[in-house]
Amino acid sequence: MTSTTSLFSPVEADLCILMENLKSLIGARHPVLYAAAEHLFGAKGKRVRPAIVLLVSRATLVDQEITLRHRRLAEITEMIHTASLVHDDVVDEAELRRGVPTVHSSFGNRIAVLAGDFLFAQSSWYLANLDNLEVVKLLSQVIMDLAEGEIQQGLNRFATNLSIEQYLEKSYYKTASLIANSSKAAAVLSEATPELIEHMYGYGRHIGLAFQIIDDILDFTGSTEALGKPAGSDLKSGNLTAPVLYALEEKQFLETLIEREFAQPGDLEQAIALVKDGQGIERSRELAMYHTRTAIDHLAVLPPSASRQALIKLGDYVLSRLY
Repeated sequence: MTSTTSLFSPVEADLCILMENLKSLIGARHPVLYAAAEHLFGAKGKRVRPAIVLLVSRATLVDQEITLRHRRLAEITEMIHTASLVHDDVVDEAELRRGVPTVHSSFGNRIAVLAGDFLFAQSSWYLANLDNLEVVKLLSQVIMDLAEGEIQQGLNRFATNLSIEQYLEKSYYKTASLIANSSKAAAVLSEATPELIEHMYGYGRHIGLAFQIIDDILDFTGSTEALGKPAGSDLKSGNLTAPVLYALEEKQFLETLIEREFAQPGDLEQAIALVKDGQGIERSRELAMYHTRTAIDHLAVLPPSASRQALIKLGDYVLSRLY
């Protein structure tokens, strides 16, 4: 199985610069917010999103060095992602993220909400300073999409009539929008052709959806240790994902368990067993494979390079997390 370290070797040096810059961008003016941010950026994250931005930047600028604006875009992408995680953890009342205590469990809800707001505001300020209106619009849309995804998820808790299409739309807002629009923005900064820019958006959109579907499968098949949070936590909170929605088509009693919100002892364990027993996980795997293949197809327009190859291999890595 490919590790992200070897996968991102074309941008390994770029990612080291990114980590140093992120800490200095947040600044030490607010000690508690700085401590919260350092806590986040010090966590064992894979930095997949900024790595994709840097790889797209290099793949669309073959034989040229990436600019400081490309680097800043990657930093902004990680700041937006981190801000959304902080707020997600407050909403979900999650105690762990990537196996370490969440900001709100370490610093309290008030500081966590403010730390998330602070990171969103900082990212917006640095975004405006890129001085590229199209890029500003793309990343501003992401911030709106993240909120839209959270609202949709909140309104559809324990909703057994949710369709796969609605699930994918919410997954786009919550996960794929950031990868899609930041990939597109990287190509815009490279002054790529309109066709190439759209293909980079397509790559980000489909790889982002595959990521989310696989995360949702791992919520049933992964260990608590590997997930960094308790297995089955999405289902417990009423967030119905692809494996559950597919299982609902064949396991009628699952609907009863979900609609009574696992009120009786053993309900949650029974629901997880029903999901694992049916075709839901396998059908979700097929859905993830479709989106991964579609993402890779969008890379055909790029000239050969180590960065293009890494973007292709990322698709293999995404799927390898299933096995």
